[in-house]
Amino acid sequence: MTSENLSSVHRALDVLRALGQGPMGVQEVSGAVGREKTQVSRTLKVLAQEGFVERDPRSLRYRIGWQVLALATSAGEDRLRREAPPVLRELVHRVGEPAYLTVLSGHGAMTVLTERTSRALQAHEWAGRTSPLNCTSAGRALLFGLPDEQVGALLTTDGAARLPGTDAAPRDVPAVLARLRAERERGYAVAVEESEPGLIAVAVPVHDHRGDVIAAVNVSAPVFRLPPEALPPVVEAVTAAAHQLSSLLDGARPSPARHGTGD
Repeated sequence: MTSENLSSVHRALDVLRALGQGPMGVQEVSGAVGREKTQVSRTLKVLAQEGFVERDPRSLRYRIGWQVLALATSAGEDRLRREAPPVLRELVHRVGEPAYLTVLSGHGAMTVLTERTSRALQAHEWAGRTSPLNCTSAGRALLFGLPDEQVGALLTTDGAARLPGTDAAPRDVPAVLARLRAERERGYAVAVEESEPGLIAVAVPVHDHRGDVIAAVNVSAPVFRLPPEALPPVVEAVTAAAHQLSSLLDGARPSPARHGTGD
């Protein structure tokens, strides 16, 4: 690669870094990167053609484009799968119960990673399975960052009057939203015999580099082995694991949860 080509690459990278601070016009970008306006204008034109920047037709200012966001998301998902296993293993060591990593998949919560224990009696093998959003701790934790309208749309795809779960679960959209308001406030979700009798679970969302919820870490166990009154140390451990994973992903770390129990 010639020195001229290298200079063009460096200029493009400088422009992208500048736009990472927020939308800018050509003159603003030129000042931010310390380069001539004509050079910056040409660079912006090429980046816009390739989808790395977008130009607002009204303000004529440039912002980071979909291509950069798509690459960042792909890199974040790859790093999530790479960084999560040791975090889950440490969580299993702390709580003595299976730990899971779950992501939003369509209209459900899909478990993508599982770390198990040597106990004879454990929750079902969930890896690769999709669970309801309303009656599982991981499902609700994945909804923490979404507006109520989007939550409602995710929950009402088949027109059913009642959502799945036991009588302990929120079975309609208003009930789910009410539960979410309380769980968002404390930073974690707990499901006590909501998806099936005898099963208890706690989940905390994982955030990516933009602060968006990208996954959830959760622990589940038979309720006789982990009764609601014994949850506080488990909540603390799951919260620490989710925050650690968020930190590894350069995610925004939400404020520590206030410990307690709930359905």
